[in-house]
Amino acid sequence: MISSVDDHLSALYRLRRFGIKLGLATISRLMRGLGNPQDSYSCIHVAGTNGKGSVAALLSSALARAGYRVGLYTSPHLVRFNERIQVNGHPVSDGDVAEAAEAVQRIYTQAAPPTFFECATAMALYHFASKKVDWAVLETGMGGRYDATNVVHPEVCIITNISMEHTEYLGKTLARIASEKAGIIKAGAGVVTGVRQKSALKVIEQRASEKGVPLLRLGKEIRVRKGQDGFFTYRSTKRVLTRVKVGLFGDHQILNGALALGALELLMEKGLKVPDDAIYSGLSEVCWPGRLEVVSDDPFVLLDGAHNPSAVRALRRFLENGAASRRLVLVVGILKDKAWKPMLRDLAAVADRMILTRPQYERAADPHKLASFLRPIKKDVVVIPHLPDAISLAMDEAGPGDVVCITGSLYTAGEARAILSV
Repeated sequence: MISSVDDHLSALYRLRRFGIKLGLATISRLMRGLGNPQDSYSCIHVAGTNGKGSVAALLSSALARAGYRVGLYTSPHLVRFNERIQVNGHPVSDGDVAEAAEAVQRIYTQAAPPTFFECATAMALYHFASKKVDWAVLETGMGGRYDATNVVHPEVCIITNISMEHTEYLGKTLARIASEKAGIIKAGAGVVTGVRQKSALKVIEQRASEKGVPLLRLGKEIRVRKGQDGFFTYRSTKRVLTRVKVGLFGDHQILNGALALGALELLMEKGLKVPDDAIYSGLSEVCWPGRLEVVSDDPFVLLDGAHNPSAVRALRRFLENGAASRRLVLVVGILKDKAWKPMLRDLAAVADRMILTRPQYERAADPHKLASFLRPIKKDVVVIPHLPDAISLAMDEAGPGDVVCITGSLYTAGEARAILSV
């Protein structure tokens, strides 16, 4: 009989053998078996290619500071599974993981087993009800329309941005991918989006119109102006907030902050009370590890889970602005099913030395294969297959003033956090 949290997690991870199965039949069956816990609290649903976790964390932080009890569900975790399910910034306890796993397992043993993500989602939605949260902020796993999180009926939806990803599941055009992500838009739930591409934005606009819900578009109804020292001004058709600051590095986080503010604005129009001081403190004091996270000052070590070309471009801009005059050593571990060639090209453009490695994950790319592609365009490349050894080499070689950046995947960033005991 399963009893310890380790046994529960081992059983949960074994569900990964079922792979990815998009669809709502299994998660709906689980929810019915649990008594539809997702109907006992209000929800915010966040989709997009990049930034959806950051936006979810920002919203959770602001709502918690406004006095609400807030559940946050994100993926993947960096170090421990418990990080995926949080209430007011605190990861679920081992005991609560076991309780939620047992509740879900009692249901799925009577029918076809769920995938790992379906089970984890059901656990989160069950846990939030057991802790009597007021709000749950949910990040989609993949796409939106057939994502397990789409079993909820949100008060507001956010689609951060769209680029080519998971094309074997979501489609091979931006419009097709946008259609999948726009599947989270439901009647009664206003929409905020940072999507700029015309073909993708048109899909979102059409879906919002069909559902009869308001739509706030970054660059149109919502505008931001960056000021000094990382502060920015948020301006919409109905309100202005000045000297706002997001407590995360990178100009792209200003855009994520604006999307979070847009979502709060739509909720406040519905009557939700969120004081300005909760908004300011929630955004400035947010905790979201593994995203341009400084974990050491001497040597200067930066972790970033950039895992696709768009995220790597944002990292490159940050490094070009913040480390342009410093020697930069990159420790890079990428998953083999990602668009790793453009990622490596961008990283090579800013790095002085590249150490190619791999996280302990079955989808990790062979660093020797990455090196074969990279060596014709970058001279200083070395392969160190084991991540602990790669980090050790980078730290040993880093001189005064050098920058070490560990990136390529959230799995790489998370494993590095554990290795460095952050």
